Amino acid sequence: MAAPSMKERQACCGARDEYWKCLDENTEDASKCKKLRSSFESSCPQQWIKYFDKRRDYLKFKEKFEAGDFQPSKMTAKS
Repeated sequence: MAAPSMKERQACCGARDEYWKCLDENTEDASKCKKLRSSFESSCPQQWIKYFDKRRDYLKFKEKFEAGDFQPSKMTAKS
């Protein structure tokens, strides 16, 4: 697989940013952002999509943790 060109990288990051913005505005309700998710998936290599999804999960966790809003699950608290 060849590396994406600068235009392809910009299109991918733009699609990712629009999708993430939609998720933020809709309180993580992915059903309201299906069209943007499709655009994100068609604009980015599959490996990047997987990375960006994990990155968003981590950033949201970190945001909650730093704000003191993180509550460990009951399973985690027992171990």
